Amino acid sequence: MTPHTAQTEPVATETENLRQVIDRARFVLFDFDGPICRLFAGHSAEDVARNLVEWLEEQGLRGLLSEEERVHPDPHVVLRVVNKRHPHSDLVAELEELLTQHELKAVPSAWPTAFADPLIRTWTAVGVRLAVATNNSPRVVARYLESRGLTECFTPNVYGRTRNLDHLKPHPHCLNRALSTLGAAPSAALMIGDTPSDFFAAQRAGIPFLGYARNGHKGKLLRDAGAEDVVGSLEPVLRVLRGEL
Repeated sequence: MTPHTAQTEPVATETENLRQVIDRARFVLFDFDGPICRLFAGHSAEDVARNLVEWLEEQGLRGLLSEEERVHPDPHVVLRVVNKRHPHSDLVAELEELLTQHELKAVPSAWPTAFADPLIRTWTAVGVRLAVATNNSPRVVARYLESRGLTECFTPNVYGRTRNLDHLKPHPHCLNRALSTLGAAPSAALMIGDTPSDFFAAQRAGIPFLGYARNGHKGKLLRDAGAEDVVGSLEPVLRVLRGEL
């Protein structure tokens, strides 16, 4: 076996695995922030998390969070912590709406994920039905899709964060809602996500999973969680779908 053959065989195997994953899918569920765009590319998620913490402190609730939680860069972590300690409260509802407003402000500076738009349009063109299943606000997803001219590819199948934060992924609630509305068997669907929580939600819903990892760290997290099919770019997905690979 030549060195060239040794190098190309794993690539050929990965391409064949990807082809099988894509060929089986009649319904595709996308996570939003990651596979479709980088929502906080120009509007720091860390700044948003800090703002949520400052708002809590203004309400006299500094002691609600630990020091580690106060400096966590993910606003969803802050939201989950408050919900855990004051479940289904007006406080949680106000904090969730504050996060939604920050997400809406981030939409104009969001970066489209490379190859996401043509992939979405191509899947739609070949008759595959699409949905979004996300922990972001569905209002945010709708605004972003409209800005890219992609609304018709998904309407009305956008399922995101509700006031019941117990249903955030890795809970499969939004995935199950999408399957139910689409009339889809889990085995005929595919979930594309970029975090272990996406993988676990798909696993619980019985949906095959394709991981998208824009860097090595995200790829390692997905594989450590158990995801077998992971791509570093959506380009090979698009090329397989177009019959170019």
